[in-house]
Amino acid sequence: MTDRQKPTRWWAELLLLGLVYGAYTGGRLLARGDVHLAVGHGLAILRAEEVLGIDLERPLNRLFSHQGLLGIPADFVYASLHYLVTPAVLVWLYLRRPQQYRSARTWLVVSTLLGLVGFTLMPTCPPRLLDSVYGFTDTMAQYSAYGWWGAEASAPRGLGGLTNQYAAMPSLHVGWALWCGVLLWRYGRHPLLRGLGVAYPAVTTLVVMGTANHYFLDAAAGAAVMAAGYAIARRLPARTARFRSKTTIVSGGWDTSARELLPAQRPAPEDDSAAAAR
Repeated sequence: MTDRQKPTRWWAELLLLGLVYGAYTGGRLLARGDVHLAVGHGLAILRAEEVLGIDLERPLNRLFSHQGLLGIPADFVYASLHYLVTPAVLVWLYLRRPQQYRSARTWLVVSTLLGLVGFTLMPTCPPRLLDSVYGFTDTMAQYSAYGWWGAEASAPRGLGGLTNQYAAMPSLHVGWALWCGVLLWRYGRHPLLRGLGVAYPAVTTLVVMGTANHYFLDAAAGAAVMAAGYAIARRLPARTARFRSKTTIVSGGWDTSARELLPAQRPAPEDDSAAAAR
């Protein structure tokens, strides 16, 4: 059945996404890797960018660290929007675009798991944790008095041990922002939503580099992971349908009932006169 015929249960979606996010967070911690190796990877990325002339994070970081009017808002953006905008877009899709929700959710989940593979295979030191000789300033530490974060990335003070600071490659800050942007642009009807769809991933890319949390190539890798996740997610429905066609499916009462749907998802009541005419 299609998404229109069989809407998803909100509580099942919430449980699924909670489990995926828990696995993602736990996986990041388990994939911390060797610090010396992570620093080596970070320096290799920086040198490659210097050769290519694309080390854009350096001038941006100097600007953000010298201009608090830019650096402080950028730190707030980095520390918060990643965890607010993505769930908000998911809820918006679930309520307003249920036909597109499942495919978008699958795209996000697959891409996130691909990102976790990247963290595991290539632990990478972000620019802010490199030796000061390389010219980067940790703006999160510099402006920590203005926010809830401490000197350990965007984690609240005292909780830095619960985050993996060497998971810079790929940047899922950029990847998730790109996911949000594509969906807002594609399905947003209001020009403001479509404008946000363009602005949000662009601003996020500038922020992750200006705060010295990511290299430009991290951002590019984040976009590549989302592209790969999209390609995989597009193939999954066909493969799932072939698998189901070879198995016997017994509903056992698992079909979604009208009471399990949110009001916005319930079908409009049938007109009595139309029913009588039939």
